Amino acid sequence: MKTPKQLEPLVADGLVDEVIGSLKSGKEATVYLVRSRGKVCCAKVYKEAAHRSFKQAVQYREGRKVRNSRQARAMEKGSRYGRQEQESAWQQAEVSALYRLQAAEVRVPEPYGFYDGVLLMEMISDIQGNPAPRLNDVLEMSVEQALDYHACMMREIVRMLCAGLVHGDLSEYNVLMDAHGPVIIDLPQAVDAAGNLHAHRMLLRDVGNMTAYFSRFAPELQHSRYGDELWAAYEAGVLTPEFILTGTYQENRSYVDVDDVLREISDVLAEEQTRQRARSDAASDQMV
Repeated sequence: MKTPKQLEPLVADGLVDEVIGSLKSGKEATVYLVRSRGKVCCAKVYKEAAHRSFKQAVQYREGRKVRNSRQARAMEKGSRYGRQEQESAWQQAEVSALYRLQAAEVRVPEPYGFYDGVLLMEMISDIQGNPAPRLNDVLEMSVEQALDYHACMMREIVRMLCAGLVHGDLSEYNVLMDAHGPVIIDLPQAVDAAGNLHAHRMLLRDVGNMTAYFSRFAPELQHSRYGDELWAAYEAGVLTPEFILTGTYQENRSYVDVDDVLREISDVLAEEQTRQRARSDAASDQMV
């Protein structure tokens, strides 16, 4: 096929030997199959902001660090330079997330490098060596398979959260199924779990999407509460990559006796007033 314009510099620099064909065109990028240094891999070419259907909402950018105050001011003002920097930060977020998650042993494509808006990364393949299908394209699944794959996804989400990240847009459309199970893709909107106020809601949505999909094949998942259980463990500081989720969650509904609390406050105030009077009387005695 004709080499896309965005890939021409990589071909000229010898980073890409050959463009094999287009693999997928999504809301934020087009992915091509390419041969790089004799190996078939993927080249993800990000679309310009004006041509993307995925909006870079403020809620996704919250908590992301920028290089310097000038960059931050420009991005806030929305100047031309600021928009360019914002676009670069959006693309770099996926690269950083992939390296971070790979180090945490989360099943994501291995990144090979990022060059002028093009991400070179591993091609996820099926058992025949062909590009792996998306989870949404898997039309048949036994109850046992659905439960097993769901458990796999929950383990990956646990590892992601332990690495400090929430996917933010996880669904059956951005999970690939290779010979060993689910692989998570598409991470430019990933958010920092500790630095983003929307992280809790996004995590619940991610887990909810996965559970809703697999519950089509395993209805017993419908009333599970994996997201609440996971976030509670994270907030309590007990979440580890080996944490075992049960799908159950018991909210703390312990009864609080408001009158008793008010009495305690009143007693403390009374004691403090007594101490202040005693100090005042002692000071008066010394003056005499």
